[in-house]
Amino acid sequence: MERGPDHPHLPSAREDHEHAQRAVDTPQTRSPSYRLAYADVEFLLREELRPVRLQLELLKPELVLQEHEIETTIVVFGSSRIPAPEAARARLAEAERRLAEDPDDAAAARAVAAARREVRRSRWYEEARRFAAIVSRAGQTDGPRRFVITTGGGPGIMEAANRGAHEVGAKSVGLNITLPREQFPNPYITPELCFQFHYFAIRKMHFLMRARGIVFFPGGYGTLDELFETLTLVQTGKARPLPIVLFDEGHWRRIVDFDALVEEGMIDPADVRLFRYVETAEEAWEYICAFHGVDPWPRGRSPRAAG
Repeated sequence: MERGPDHPHLPSAREDHEHAQRAVDTPQTRSPSYRLAYADVEFLLREELRPVRLQLELLKPELVLQEHEIETTIVVFGSSRIPAPEAARARLAEAERRLAEDPDDAAAARAVAAARREVRRSRWYEEARRFAAIVSRAGQTDGPRRFVITTGGGPGIMEAANRGAHEVGAKSVGLNITLPREQFPNPYITPELCFQFHYFAIRKMHFLMRARGIVFFPGGYGTLDELFETLTLVQTGKARPLPIVLFDEGHWRRIVDFDALVEEGMIDPADVRLFRYVETAEEAWEYICAFHGVDPWPRGRSPRAAG
């Protein structure tokens, strides 16, 4: 029991832990059995402690987000393999230089083709960056923070969204996951809002718990996993309806044939209205705001109209 206003005479867990660190060095005090249970990492890592670890992963980010007054979020998903435009152009220039040196080099020709695809895909990075900047300017005013950009914390589209928030001086959240291939947080996440998860299930819960909109840029298995899980939760009524936005209609219609699912009777016609296709950051933001009855441009015209 923690010492507090109702229990001023009891030591806190922190005080007891500090006291235990000063214990006399004996065979008994060196034994793992003598460690306080909550300070014993080896004990917490035991297979039998999985229920406790699940609870800790749910609780730790929740408490930190509350402390930072993160009231609502806008979640951005998308491929980790989509580069920033400047990086894509640099790779293309290098590939073209190699091909110019030896026009018969088949590997160089393939590298040029791949680099050109990267340059085309990099437009999604820039749109995610712009979207995050627009959302962050609108939602992070004095008091509780609303519509805080949240990503999976990695590179590509995730980096772009965190970067857009960072560039307008706003906070953003990164929910990293431990993977066999080491992945580090991108440098644009607000450090005190950068979390690491072991359990995919708990991470997924945190994506949705505060979400007031979920935005999907093109991506691979991870992006598709999050898309179909979100659609399933809303379709089945396990989650309340919220704006689900898919950037680049042409891409998504080529990747997923939702109309065929309707024709085959696998989903209802109404299920394709659970999401909205958009092409620009402004269009996505206006749809999210219309869903929630919020003025998207309270200080005047949109950047799109102004341009």
